[in-house]
Amino acid sequence: MTAPAASSAAVPRPTLHARSAFAIAIGIVVGAGIFRTPSLVAAGSSSELVFLSAWLVGGVLSIIGALCYAELASTYPEAGGDYSYLRRAFGRRLAFLYAWARLAVIQTGSIALLAFVVGDYLAQLLPIGPWSATVYAAVAVVALTTINWLGMRQGSGTQNWLTVVEILGLVLIVAVCLLLAPDAPVDPLAVAGGNGYGLILVFVLLTYGGWSEAVYVTAEVRDARRVMPRILTGSLAAVAILYLMVNFAYLKVLGLGGIAGSDAVAADAMHVVLGAPGAAAISVLVVVAALTSANATMITGARSAYAAGRDFPALAWIGRWDQRSGSPRTAMLVQGALALLLVGVGALARDGFGTAVEYTAPVFWLFFLLVGIALLVLRRRDPDAPRGFRVPLYPLLPLLFCATSAYLLYSSLAYTGIGALVGVAVLAIGGLLLLVFNPRPSSTHDVRNP
Repeated sequence: MTAPAASSAAVPRPTLHARSAFAIAIGIVVGAGIFRTPSLVAAGSSSELVFLSAWLVGGVLSIIGALCYAELASTYPEAGGDYSYLRRAFGRRLAFLYAWARLAVIQTGSIALLAFVVGDYLAQLLPIGPWSATVYAAVAVVALTTINWLGMRQGSGTQNWLTVVEILGLVLIVAVCLLLAPDAPVDPLAVAGGNGYGLILVFVLLTYGGWSEAVYVTAEVRDARRVMPRILTGSLAAVAILYLMVNFAYLKVLGLGGIAGSDAVAADAMHVVLGAPGAAAISVLVVVAALTSANATMITGARSAYAAGRDFPALAWIGRWDQRSGSPRTAMLVQGALALLLVGVGALARDGFGTAVEYTAPVFWLFFLLVGIALLVLRRRDPDAPRGFRVPLYPLLPLLFCATSAYLLYSSLAYTGIGALVGVAVLAIGGLLLLVFNPRPSSTHDVRNP
């Protein structure tokens, strides 16, 4: 008679080691982007100094955002991450829209895109027919969903190993390019001029994207109030250093014009140094990087769906926590099924990387801006809350974070096409769903109850 009650009361427990959260933070950032966006950044850069400075500025801006998130995570160490902060600041209805956006647009779309990156590269290495890429993509989604359904121990263990392989691979690229490759010839006419520093930063910050995902496992991290600020800022500092090293290595081998004209900058750089075997090795590394980001995305994405299920009776079935596995198993299965559906749709009509960015970017930056505002709201509304970390130079840094997010929201709408409108339309559907999914009348999870 007591078993059901115990099951319904199951909640996340702080069993996750800091190193696993660190691996999630790094793994979700260092994805396939570093193998393809440098060419877009180089094409918009007027000089090598501008090119490298953009990666440094992007790292600094991301660390400023991480400082804001560090205060929120150390003050409210609970499951749900951004969902929890938005719920506390603006109420459950806006938080629901965010949870819907993650489930229908941001996370599942990212998982499907990363799965296709895996499929595309494996299809080149081991072709199994005309549908090779789709088959490999589907297998990747099913395999990673199964691993994370089994439990947090299996998911985090997989994440740790994938991250180690990924980072070692990038360090090897840097070492080979810097030590073995001759300097690229200087061609001042290779890049005619820049397209604007702001547009460059859109691509750079896209490559840094995902650093905030670590907050979704805050409730499961041991001593979260103390270690989460270190995890968020330390992981980004490590990624920024790594990105600068990698792009400096690209410059040494290919030059700015060579990077701008490359569709696979890492593969081209390694081909110059090691020939065809080097290019094949990069394909394997890209697969590992995509799997690393996809696995981390699955871990964090299911947590926001679980958090929404706690607040909305109609979604209670998705808000169940399985204590034995330490995972929101139902939310994990729903997320995997939707990602698999998107893989199927993508197999029939897939416009590639650019369309995926258009679809997700405006929605992503809208809610990023709202989280920055939420920090300002909660500082004023909840001044006595125990804060394990406070943003330095408050309110200057949070305002800078908000301004950056607002500019990137504008840029994502101004420089994109129909894909952005589709993403916004899907978000609007979430508004209609609110008419059906009413929030619970009371809860101990937040301070507002509109």
